[in-house]
Amino acid sequence: MFTSLGRYILLLRLSFRKPEKFSVYWKEIMREMVSQGIGSLGIIAIISVFIGAVAAIQVAFQLISPYITKTVVGSISRDSTILEFSPTISSLVLTGRIGSSIASQIGTMRVTEQIDALEIMGVNAPGYLISPKIIAGITMIPLLVIISVILGLSGGYVACMMSRDVSTTDYVLGLRDGFNPVTVTVCAVKAVTFGFIITSVCAYFGFYTSGGSLEVGQSATKGVVFSCIWILFADLVISSLLL
Repeated sequence: MFTSLGRYILLLRLSFRKPEKFSVYWKEIMREMVSQGIGSLGIIAIISVFIGAVAAIQVAFQLISPYITKTVVGSISRDSTILEFSPTISSLVLTGRIGSSIASQIGTMRVTEQIDALEIMGVNAPGYLISPKIIAGITMIPLLVIISVILGLSGGYVACMMSRDVSTTDYVLGLRDGFNPVTVTVCAVKAVTFGFIITSVCAYFGFYTSGGSLEVGQSATKGVVFSCIWILFADLVISSLLL
């Protein structure tokens, strides 16, 4: 475990060394932003709308009572979406979408000796291959989480509009009632942290792949599994510290 941790830290150190040609790195960063951000927008939109709708329906089912105001449905849906559903569930989904792609790409380059060729030519392979992915991850994943929050709350609105239990007016009043800006701060910290975990952990497993195509698949699987574990652990730590 300590050996793997040391290799991970050293790999990150090499990844963020001063680049020789910033223009080349900038092109890679832009390409990764398009791949990670625009490429993941569809799946995030679909998941967020349905999660927001289901959350509103379940809260309405459990808490509707003559003694409880109906606006509480909007309040609970808002806080649960901002604090947990959008950052955590979206990041777990993005781990399968982005993380597996990163591990497979870098792992394939390793087993086909393309990384060795870069190192022979004097190119900082970790910096060229990994740092653009990490920078794109900590930039685009928070933006995707923001979109997820908006679509999740919109999904709850649609669910209330189609349901007879809670009116859309009560739902909107609940969204506005008792809003605490700390929830947005926690959501932002989680999104940036999760973006770093997804890209760096999966890149680590891909970079140290050895063998053939079978090992590339195994590295991608390990990267996704370990990223999910660390996301859940970081979720617990951030929630404990900031809430």
